[in-house]
Amino acid sequence: MKIITVLGARPQFIKAAPLSEALRKRHEEKIVHTGQHYDYQMSDVFFEELGIPKPDYFLGVGSKQHGAQTGEMLTGVEEVLLKEKPDWVLVYGDTNSTLAGALAASKLHIPIAHVEAGLRSYNRLMPEEVNRVLTDHVSTLMFCPTDQAVKNLSLEGLTKGVVRTGDVMADALYYHARRAEERSMMETLRYPKKSYLLATVHRAENTDDPSRLAGIINAFAQIEGQIVLPLHPRTRKLLQDHRLTIPENVEVIEPVGYLEMILLEKEAELILTDSGGVQKEAYLWKVPCVTLRDETEWVETVQTGWNTLTGAKTEAIVDTVKNYRNQPLPPYLENLYGNGRASEEIVAQMEKRG
Repeated sequence: MKIITVLGARPQFIKAAPLSEALRKRHEEKIVHTGQHYDYQMSDVFFEELGIPKPDYFLGVGSKQHGAQTGEMLTGVEEVLLKEKPDWVLVYGDTNSTLAGALAASKLHIPIAHVEAGLRSYNRLMPEEVNRVLTDHVSTLMFCPTDQAVKNLSLEGLTKGVVRTGDVMADALYYHARRAEERSMMETLRYPKKSYLLATVHRAENTDDPSRLAGIINAFAQIEGQIVLPLHPRTRKLLQDHRLTIPENVEVIEPVGYLEMILLEKEAELILTDSGGVQKEAYLWKVPCVTLRDETEWVETVQTGWNTLTGAKTEAIVDTVKNYRNQPLPPYLENLYGNGRASEEIVAQMEKRG
């Protein structure tokens, strides 16, 4: 089979690493990079670290308003599909790149495989929610990471082509953890194990709202102990625009590569994040997580007690950190996101339908 894979953002590069390797054992894959994340630390470093083949096409779309960005990607992907005439278009997750790839393929009647299908926050104010819903409804095969994702699709009348495969991010984490540890990257990070909290803040719902961003930063100031914050370039700018000062207990570092990030996660005492992927990685590392959002797609992590939703409320964030420190952690459920072989199952299902 010939597969066109459409990528554009950091989480998609990570997910693509194990699946691309599995696909290329027996099939032809060509990668289209839309350019949604376009600087070195948010893009190139992941291809280098994870051994993802270099993109065959780079659209260079960059940062724009949602409509303009998606429209430009749609045009670029369509041109590639008309030239390559693939058997499948493979898309990941919930970004504008995901939607553009799916829409271009659907208009040309090319089968679509959606990795990480069925996730729902039920918040239509999030552009990611709109992207994932629309993508699922035009996809031929929907690869679900969890049982809940399968149920979500069923509630929308989607049952044909739905497969519970487990999570390709779990594949990536298990596969690359050993490589990261072999590189002894923690020696360069200067942080003793379990001596710090790790934070990430990048979602527009938090960064674009001065009151929410202030609530998070004020909480960081009230939390005892060192917080390590790899700072997204956009968040850095908005902190300056909103005239918010980083507290003294927060050490800001540049965005890090995937291998460095998963070690930071693994060795943290606790994680505070508004990232979906980091929530899940925290669970896989058995590190408690405070999610700086009002909802999550990864409901299993909350149901098990390893993740707590606080939104951007200062008091809730501070109290949740204290509770995790003062109470025993709940029982841990193994294989919540599969056994690390989701990529193989996805390839098998595409071959079956191919």
